[in-house]
Amino acid sequence: MKTTLIAERLFDGEQFHHNVPVTVEDGQVLALDTVAGSAEVKLQGTLVPGFIDVQVNGGGGVLFNDTPTVAAIEAIGAAHARFGTTGYLPTLITDGVETMARAADAAAAAIAKGSTGVLGVHFEGPHLSVPKKGVHPESHIRRIGDRELEIFARQDLGLKVVTLAPENVSPEVIRALVEVGVKVCLGHSNADYATTVAALEAGAIGFTHLYNAMSALTSREPGVVGAAIDSDDAWCGLIVDGHHVHSAAARIAIKAKPRGKVMLVTDAMPPVGMDENASFDLFGIQVVRQGDKLNAMTGELAGCVLDMAGAVQNTVDMLGLPQAEAIRMASLYPAAFLGIDNRVGTLAVGKQADMVLLDDNGRCRGTWIGGKQVFGL
Repeated sequence: MKTTLIAERLFDGEQFHHNVPVTVEDGQVLALDTVAGSAEVKLQGTLVPGFIDVQVNGGGGVLFNDTPTVAAIEAIGAAHARFGTTGYLPTLITDGVETMARAADAAAAAIAKGSTGVLGVHFEGPHLSVPKKGVHPESHIRRIGDRELEIFARQDLGLKVVTLAPENVSPEVIRALVEVGVKVCLGHSNADYATTVAALEAGAIGFTHLYNAMSALTSREPGVVGAAIDSDDAWCGLIVDGHHVHSAAARIAIKAKPRGKVMLVTDAMPPVGMDENASFDLFGIQVVRQGDKLNAMTGELAGCVLDMAGAVQNTVDMLGLPQAEAIRMASLYPAAFLGIDNRVGTLAVGKQADMVLLDDNGRCRGTWIGGKQVFGL
């Protein structure tokens, strides 16, 4: 069945249009026009490409570490679809190898099942730096071993991202991970500039939540932050919630990096989509929500209650970027990082019909994945 959506305003990934129809058939964009025989649906708001989030720890009251199952992955995806996320990587933070194996099995099963929006899996740890561990449990931080390498080498996990600290994982191992299809990101690291650059030369392509939990840029030692900003090729994830990164620091990175190399991430935790007062346990430590901020009782920031629609609007309001660029940072740029910008990230004929309807305040009013509406107000 062909359906034509006609929004007041449309952003195709390059420019805005007014009253341009989008006809969808079999999950793809058939035409940016009305096609004979299609059912027309008129929409109030701005239709934009679907958002892609490469770092999603939880949502809808679920933490992936606590429940590494297909049902949990789908619950997390449903929670984030309410805020425009049409593709995501369920993210497992530092944990034991048995939990990692269960998470891998769940991701593989979700991919095989075709669970809506699931693109693969992100292992954030456990091969991190203790001085920059944040809320990651020190008891599980360790050197990489054969069992972890076997998990990362699996070919049934969809798109694979692994965040590691380059001072604890050699360039040789990074090369081996890249050879089995892993997109290696650097984060939770206290490495110096030279060690970080060596990891990039070995094949690492990104940095997890830039500025947070990594050695800082200073005049004589650029650290991980300096290497991230200095690299023209590496992508950087950025949390724009007003707590993790100062607006000026975020703007500096965006100005310094080539266009397209900074992408929005949420680092989302279970309270996304839940009651404002929701709290949860993280490895035995209570994490408390206060407004739009999450803190462990030990004081550290503990992920986010940020959603992608909120991240886009914050990028406009807090950083002063044009709405078009903020949308690209949530759609086209993460798609390019994952290597799937040939099928998602923009609204164009032949691409998957992943779309989000935003109101004038940037709130999500509807979400379509593969042409099917999965959320609507």
